[in-house]
Amino acid sequence: MLGPTAHIDTFTRDNLPPQEEWPDFLLDGFDYPEFINAGHELTDRLVEQGFGDHTALIGNGRRRTYKELSDWTNRLAHALVEDYGLQPGNRVLIRSANNPAMVACWLAATKAGAVVVNTMPMLRAGELAQIVDKAEISLALCDTRLMDEMVACAKDSRFLKKVIGFDGTANHDAELDRIALGKSVRFEAVKTGRDDVALLGFTSGTTGVPKATMHFHRDLLIIADGYAKEVLDVTPDDVFVGSPPLAFTFGLGGLAVFPLRFGATATLLENASPPNMIEIIETYKATISFTAPTAYRAMMKAMDEGADLSSLRVAVSAGETLPGPVFEEWVQKTGKPILDGIGATEMLHIFISNRFGDMRAASTGRPVGGYEARIVDDDMNEVPRGTVGRLAVRGPTGCRYMADERQRAYVRDGWNLTGDTFVQDEDGFFHFAARSDDMIVSAGYNIAGPEVEAALLAHDDVAECAVIGAPDTERGQIVEAYVVLARGMAGDAEMVRRLQDHVKATIAPYKYPRSIRFLDALPKTQTGKIQRFRLRVERQ
Repeated sequence: MLGPTAHIDTFTRDNLPPQEEWPDFLLDGFDYPEFINAGHELTDRLVEQGFGDHTALIGNGRRRTYKELSDWTNRLAHALVEDYGLQPGNRVLIRSANNPAMVACWLAATKAGAVVVNTMPMLRAGELAQIVDKAEISLALCDTRLMDEMVACAKDSRFLKKVIGFDGTANHDAELDRIALGKSVRFEAVKTGRDDVALLGFTSGTTGVPKATMHFHRDLLIIADGYAKEVLDVTPDDVFVGSPPLAFTFGLGGLAVFPLRFGATATLLENASPPNMIEIIETYKATISFTAPTAYRAMMKAMDEGADLSSLRVAVSAGETLPGPVFEEWVQKTGKPILDGIGATEMLHIFISNRFGDMRAASTGRPVGGYEARIVDDDMNEVPRGTVGRLAVRGPTGCRYMADERQRAYVRDGWNLTGDTFVQDEDGFFHFAARSDDMIVSAGYNIAGPEVEAALLAHDDVAECAVIGAPDTERGQIVEAYVVLARGMAGDAEMVRRLQDHVKATIAPYKYPRSIRFLDALPKTQTGKIQRFRLRVERQ
């Protein structure tokens, strides 16, 4: 049963899926008070524990201690409540690249009892509008350098009433910063229930229609007290670095929740390219890295040219499967472990992982403490070891889609079906086989093919198109588009460039098709449905 709520605005609780459609939650060992606020636990609590002078965040040329972070977030929380009328349960969208100000805004809104929706800076107005409409968001906090698309979204929105700018650099000269500077550094965090929704993590799904995954205050602490403590053995001496956006739950956990839960340090990069990550590792002696296999390949090349990554004690790889050769080369070159794992936005973070002293090449590992996993057939029967099937998992976190009928497809018989096909070997290790759906996973980004198709079809020169994921040695997969052009149009290099530029301008640029092939006709069924599987087969 759900515990008490502090939400005055009960929108998220009202839009939880029916409890009979929830997965089984295995909460043994994860006991939290009935009232707990994750924002308070990751800031003020650390100051109370004596970490006030420890460095919490590094970014944009500045270090901030836990005391500074606590004061900063408390001032921001006062501003949100007193000047902008924020009430517990209101949804707040945050638009920013990875920087300390984004973390501070997230923590401040969480302290004030809001339900936060973190978004990537690459999203366009139309993509933001889908999120705003789904979650009925009235307030957005936006890095002043990224206001254009946010303002464009608000202009036509029936929900979004206020867009407030904050300074993502270190200058504090935007509207929200100026108001917050005059506020008290003491703020009594809202006594949210442990079962109050704290975070909405949006995932596009294969249809391109966004799904909102709902995570409670307790969930944000569970991923730290489970995976980060058990698998990574985080200590206050650790320094985190990574590339995933804070808008992804993988990034929010690895670059904010995990370090702040244990008094460690997070380094934040707005442009987390491999060269920039290497510079941070060398400068601040980072010890834990979170990124995708693509970046680890680039980092190893840099080591050949003299890069010093010796401070790293562990590399965490997720977002796409870690190829065996990359695992072996990393271990051989660095002498340090690289831990492949699998997580999902629905599950909040990693639930199967390799471990120190218990890791294998081309393996995703075994379930994290508190989780159970099995391989099942289409009827949910567990299949014999060595048999390919669907990955089913349950544990202390799990899928709760907000007002979405797809809940019944993701959760069956109390188990979360992640949409991946796996095989479990005789020793209990899990091995990734493929995505069970048409999601394209490119360099750690999930890209829904239909969304790219819609962008292409909006171009006057495109008559029909179909998008698939094509194998790629560097990125795992790339977006590949098959296009039937309008009559009289030429399928040449200039047309490829024109269509790619059009997609980049229509949706987030990372979703653009890196390969475009022109066809006279697409393969279809007798009823006219495009047969994308034939495109995959015929390209092999």
